[in-house]
Amino acid sequence: MRYAIVIEKGENSYGAYVPDLPGCVAVGETVEEVRTLMQEAIIFHLEGLQEEGFKIPEPLSICEYVEAKL
Repeated sequence: MRYAIVIEKGENSYGAYVPDLPGCVAVGETVEEVRTLMQEAIIFHLEGLQEEGFKIPEPLSICEYVEAKL
């Protein structure tokens, strides 16, 4: 499955979350690190849901960019 992630820059690190998987988050020092950690977190999260007998949520979020000219 392919899930959208949101990466946000903080003061000293980057944080990421998955809109379709509440509670699935990661923090890293670089965008590349947080992307890798997020991939691992998603797998871990999905495995936990399966082990607990929960349904795996379908990816529903769509990421888009819009241009806003002033």
